[in-house]
Amino acid sequence: MAAANTEAAAAAPPTAAPAAPVQVPRGQVDLVDFIDWTGVECLNQDSSHSIVNALKQIFRDDEGLYLASDSDEQLLIYIPFMQVVKLHSALFKGPEEEGPKTVKLFSNKEHMGFSNVNDYPPSDTLELSSNHLAENKPVQLKYVKFQNVRSLTIFIEGNQSESDVTKIHKIALYGTTVDTTNMKDLKKIEEH
Repeated sequence: MAAANTEAAAAAPPTAAPAAPVQVPRGQVDLVDFIDWTGVECLNQDSSHSIVNALKQIFRDDEGLYLASDSDEQLLIYIPFMQVVKLHSALFKGPEEEGPKTVKLFSNKEHMGFSNVNDYPPSDTLELSSNHLAENKPVQLKYVKFQNVRSLTIFIEGNQSESDVTKIHKIALYGTTVDTTNMKDLKKIEEH
């Protein structure tokens, strides 16, 4: 009987190891709920593989969906927030060959395009390895540069293999919200 069980176990196909859970930094939260989706933009995206595939909660965990560049390897992503945040770290997940390599982050820079992206110094620059793209672990940012973030511009300058298409399965941003007063919530006090 023991021999039969051993043979059955040997014949069973190996199961794929589950993906490692994201190691959210202590005291930080996923900022996906604070993104102002009406203002999110991505320049040079393939229309059939748009930014929502990598950024929105339900889509970014589906390995079959991804953001892809269109005419070359560069992508320029603009992400506004509904309230001021402190950005602590970022996670980029993608294929080993076509995943992002050089990523420049700009805090509170609006209306950037490919023609002027190099006119501004980035708040931080990440050089991602293929290990970064696979291990599901956020990369810590220069925290002092991201204290009062209203918007984040992400410039994907190149990919791992320097091919014409960059693919990103997941972008996750981690940090905290800054306690501020929403002026729309204030009520006028009338004097009597």
